[in-house]
Amino acid sequence: MSITNASLLEIEKELTFTSFSRADALRLGQLINEVSADYPAPVATEITINGLVVYRYFQDGALPDSELWLERKRNAVELMQMGSLRFGCWLEENGETLESRKLNADDFAPGGGGMPIILEGTGVIGSVCVSGEPNHLDDQEIVTKAMQALKAEKA
Repeated sequence: MSITNASLLEIEKELTFTSFSRADALRLGQLINEVSADYPAPVATEITINGLVVYRYFQDGALPDSELWLERKRNAVELMQMGSLRFGCWLEENGETLESRKLNADDFAPGGGGMPIILEGTGVIGSVCVSGEPNHLDDQEIVTKAMQALKAEKA
């Protein structure tokens, strides 16, 4: 599957929840730690609900600069109400850049690793961000797999 705005939108729709609590955030963080064990680098994770950081964990060996990447990915999700990778695809498909949108690259990361928490009937209520893998697409895959696992558990 190629990565496009449309394909990522479909994934976001599939990962819409009927409910999402702080206990769900804790479980999602645990699932991220489990899923990320299959990847080469340690990761940092942040989960927010309604602007409040409800989960944050840096695995042993996660680099301190991951804190900056988590913030940049969260900012992209919150501003655009879409995943940070989808934001990057949206920019590219629309012939835009952060600069043309008057956004500072120090504040926003239009790449993999940030996903919205979408509540059915409400919309985006938070974000799940992972940083640390050498390839940002691996960050994205970790978040997606963990969210799919949580959704399956809640079904």
